[in-house]
Amino acid sequence: MKALILAGGENKRLPVIKGFLEIEDRRIIESNIELLNGIFDCVIISTNNPECYFYLGVPMVGDIAKYRGPMTGILSALVSLEAPELFVTACDMPFIKPELIRYIVDKWAESWDAVIPIFDNKPQPLFGIYSKKLVKEMENNIRRGIRSLGEFLKKIDVLYISEEEVRAIDPDGRSFVNINTLEDFEKEMRAKQARLI
Repeated sequence: MKALILAGGENKRLPVIKGFLEIEDRRIIESNIELLNGIFDCVIISTNNPECYFYLGVPMVGDIAKYRGPMTGILSALVSLEAPELFVTACDMPFIKPELIRYIVDKWAESWDAVIPIFDNKPQPLFGIYSKKLVKEMENNIRRGIRSLGEFLKKIDVLYISEEEVRAIDPDGRSFVNINTLEDFEKEMRAKQARLI
């Protein structure tokens, strides 16, 4: 199985590329590539700005449709890559637990369209597996202007990993923390300092 890091967001709320924020003196995206390389055959970045990521030396794929967003990134990768399924995560998630990824991968079966964990009583669509079988359905949704992954999941055959299962591995749901704003980043830095005291 291959892994896809979504790095195609417009980054409007941060003055720097989200994946380039440093946690423990290392860019988030660099840490995540190393983590994912320990689990998957290959790690790919979904981006429309490949020049920013050349230095990482990993394959990249750009959007095949003009509509930006996570679904377009996932669709583009499923269409472009020789992969029957992809594990998908985002470039701005700095606290991913590899044990949770392995648990999700162990649950995968080709009979499913996707495998998605639940946390805080909600599906977490940017931390799961998507099948190539979904290409046509995704194309149809994007054409109709329906680009919400949350809505999309309601229409397909999803194996949900229960919150109880998730919390047994990641009690505080740290794997799902993402950094969208400087406030998010500063909050995480303060929380880290508090844990060290």
